[in-house]
Amino acid sequence: MIIKKGEGCCSPEPGSRIRGFIQPWILLLLSEKPSHGYELLERLHSGSPETPMDTALLYRTLRQMEADGMVRSGWETGGNGPARRLYEMTGEGVGCLHAWTMNLRRTRERLDEFIAVYEERFGDGGRS
Repeated sequence: MIIKKGEGCCSPEPGSRIRGFIQPWILLLLSEKPSHGYELLERLHSGSPETPMDTALLYRTLRQMEADGMVRSGWETGGNGPARRLYEMTGEGVGCLHAWTMNLRRTRERLDEFIAVYEERFGDGGRS
């Protein structure tokens, strides 16, 4: 998350990505179908077009996820052009996706509590 300083306060830049949130997104996309890295990049970008995905970060994350056993890959050599690596989620990855989702639900509950207390104290918080 990018912190933007302005007018004496710090706030997240609108539309910024949540730090470390790429792993569950990759797992969720791979749960739909095995994919090449470039296809994952496009699908990640389509969910948040105002915040472009860093290609190097995606491939580093995929390599780490493979080392951790969440995904596996193999070379696809059929068709025209060079061989491309095809990524798919493993059983370990499914378990990680479930754990991420449980954690996100707990985080959402805590965020809802924070916002409720904030709104009790400050009303609409300057939204209008």
